[in-house]
Amino acid sequence: MSPSRVLTLLLVLLVVLSLLTDDTEAARRRRRRRRMRGRRAREGGVRRGARRIRHAAGKRAEFVRRRLRKARRNDEEGKMRLIDGRAEWEGNVQVYHEGRWGNICDDEWDEREGQLVCQLLGFPGLEKVTYSGVYGHVKDRYWMDNLFCVGTEKNITGCRFDGWGVHDCENDEAAGVVCKSHFATTLSPPTLPPRDQPQIVNKTKLTHALDGKLKLRLRGGRTKTEGRVEVKLPGNGTWGLLCGDGWSLFEGMVVCRQLGLGYAQGALSTGNKSDVVISGIKCVGNEDRLEHCLHDAVGDVFCPDPTSDPNIAGVTCVNRIADLVPDHIELARSAHLEDKQLFFLQCAMEENCLAASAVKSQDSGYGWHLETRRLMRFTARIVNQGDEAFRPFLPKQYWEWHACHMHYHSMEVFAHYDIIDSAGNRVAEGHKASFCLEDNNCLPGVEPIFKCANFGDQGISPGCTDTYAYNIDCQWVDITDLKPGTYTFKVAVNPEYKVAEKSFDNNAAVCELIYSETSAWVGNCSLARP
Repeated sequence: MSPSRVLTLLLVLLVVLSLLTDDTEAARRRRRRRRMRGRRAREGGVRRGARRIRHAAGKRAEFVRRRLRKARRNDEEGKMRLIDGRAEWEGNVQVYHEGRWGNICDDEWDEREGQLVCQLLGFPGLEKVTYSGVYGHVKDRYWMDNLFCVGTEKNITGCRFDGWGVHDCENDEAAGVVCKSHFATTLSPPTLPPRDQPQIVNKTKLTHALDGKLKLRLRGGRTKTEGRVEVKLPGNGTWGLLCGDGWSLFEGMVVCRQLGLGYAQGALSTGNKSDVVISGIKCVGNEDRLEHCLHDAVGDVFCPDPTSDPNIAGVTCVNRIADLVPDHIELARSAHLEDKQLFFLQCAMEENCLAASAVKSQDSGYGWHLETRRLMRFTARIVNQGDEAFRPFLPKQYWEWHACHMHYHSMEVFAHYDIIDSAGNRVAEGHKASFCLEDNNCLPGVEPIFKCANFGDQGISPGCTDTYAYNIDCQWVDITDLKPGTYTFKVAVNPEYKVAEKSFDNNAAVCELIYSETSAWVGNCSLARP
């Protein structure tokens, strides 16, 4: 065999061996890759399984936490507390809802609600209720407004109110209570004085604490008729401030009168870091000077945190202002009885125009709509004898549409209707009356301005009357549960003093009511303060 042929055979053999080696190595690599993929798949499956287990455990843990939080919130829903008082049994009332604390507005706030609050908080009873943020202004939110309780509720959430967070209140309208302390009911005196028991603060007239007259001035306003109220005590060369807790139109009226600036249009609370020298001022509103009002002892200033959250008394004075007076003659003339089934009063029931027993009847089940209610109907005619229009305090965009009455109500509580016994207890459900304020009748030469129709402006012009006739829905007091006898019937307008007037001493018509099983007589009326 020739050398060239041998060389060719060797080259072919080398190529074959190389191919066989490559195939073997490729097969080995493929097997190695398959093994790696299988190992990674097994490891990935383990890791994915572990992740799924961890994720599921985390979801279960979060679910348990949510359920625990929800259960905790449900357990604490409606829980109450008193804040910013001098002792544990007094302060502004707060209620717990959806994990947050909020205040109760003082609209419709009275002894019945205060008694329930003290009872639910475990105190022996109620000493008094407070209004206008006596224990400080609201810093966060209002949860409840227009609260109405029967007194038998197991929780404050069982009372009727406008809805969680629904309100028309300013930050100086916090409702509060002073409950009877446990110390007052102790049968035998303790051997040691009670811990943290505060000294009882009795208010006295400023004239009893001062050697001379109190000087006043307004500072920090846009004009000389408005601003914060500054006072100079006799014998003291520096000016100080008044605490704004509990400051209202009554105190503002006295300040404006003393300064010769007319009438108080607004009682403001402003911010300033000067020294507060007097707190707890309370006026009737007809005093000539501020020192004739009651106050906490001079030097004993209680004004919660006035520097970080300034709460200083201020006022805006005007020369012209409204003055509402109810027509007690028309009230007595129009009063009469009417019996009506609940079937025809469902709209009125939605607007809280009936007694609490009507709501219980509705909850009792079948046949409630056939029950008859006894209503004492009357006409409420309100006269503006001032020299300026009476306007709602809420801006127009906040007026509430009442579907039953088919018009907007500009004031949620414009009037109170109450029947009171000889002991001073309210024995018939005095409900809040929402009005659509307009000029129904005016004196000759006075042109009516306000009209409810078509979302018009609302108010009562000077020299005009707003009349709610006896045949209008809710123009009554539900006396179904009232026993025959002699009572006091009171109709009060602007009862919460939300709109300034010349005087509040003529805002209520107080009449004698003689009720028998077949008739009601109203007479001997006079004008008084709500």
